[in-house]
Amino acid sequence: MMKVKVLPLLIVFIAINSAAHSQAKADSLLDFITKNKSRAALYITKNDTILARQNENKLMPLASTVKILVAVEFAKQAGSNVIDENSYISLNELDKYYIANTDGGVHPAWIAYERTKNHIRQDSVQLLDVARGMMMFSSNANTEFLMDLLGLDNVKNNIQLFGLHQHTAIFPLVSSLFLYQNPNKAKEASILKSIKNLTEEGYCKIIYQIHNALKYDTVLKKKFRPEDLTGNMQKLWSDKLTASSVKTYNHLCNILNRRLYLDANSYGVLAEVLEYIMENPLNMKIYKHFGLKNGSTTFVLTEAFYASMQNDDKYEVAYFFNDLTVQENEQLQGWMNDFRIGITQRESFRKKVTAVFNK
Repeated sequence: MMKVKVLPLLIVFIAINSAAHSQAKADSLLDFITKNKSRAALYITKNDTILARQNENKLMPLASTVKILVAVEFAKQAGSNVIDENSYISLNELDKYYIANTDGGVHPAWIAYERTKNHIRQDSVQLLDVARGMMMFSSNANTEFLMDLLGLDNVKNNIQLFGLHQHTAIFPLVSSLFLYQNPNKAKEASILKSIKNLTEEGYCKIIYQIHNALKYDTVLKKKFRPEDLTGNMQKLWSDKLTASSVKTYNHLCNILNRRLYLDANSYGVLAEVLEYIMENPLNMKIYKHFGLKNGSTTFVLTEAFYASMQNDDKYEVAYFFNDLTVQENEQLQGWMNDFRIGITQRESFRKKVTAVFNK
């Protein structure tokens, strides 16, 4: 279903291309934001000073960027020993939440990666690696499993804990796809209308019911038909994903960057889950911390990240796109790493960004 996916494992945050080539890519993403104001939002801060903002309060679908809140809850519970991050989870248990051909192949790719690392023992993997797979590969199956383990209400409570005032309801992504099944293509318009007319509460209630059934009803998953997810169905599903604003997620990144609200143990776990790019020695020379999550559907591309530099400068960035074409989505993904490098490593690019948004 998802033909366009962010490839997190390729995120290395090292300017391996020539400076000029990298700068051109960063400029291209910046140019797209400024020329597509109805479809793009941006909020950038450095040391609590706003460098740039556009549509900062506009609610837009988050896609997998919402998984930051699941990672936070995981870190809280692991840090306080409510759960054991070193315990092993059966791959069969995770498979209950996996539906083939709906995630661009990221869940099988994650399992293959864990096998290459020799992390899988007797078809089980450590809980910490499940959480890392949620962030590094954006596995929806891992996310839905963790929502159950941690308690969905506990995950949602982080919206209040962090003061995320512009945020719609969080719900299981895999289960939500079942609303868009349509055995009779002639009824598509009617199904779409019915879903559009649901309140947020009503929409989530149905998804929760499906989610609970999915854990125990093996026949239900076998009946799922990816081919029913037409372009119109995918667009409405994408539009109804959990939404927030770039200002809200910049605020969340600000809290995490400054290690606020949570204890040191929890932030230690969160670093393993959210700051995995710091395992690259070259990145450690540039940053003290760098945490990020991005997400995409065919139409949406989002990202939120924070960076603490070796000189103690701190950056928080959130930028969201919606109503993209497949080609635009692919182009933007190709420019994202150079945009991160430009914001955090190049004063000349930051000056350009500031000038553009402060005319």
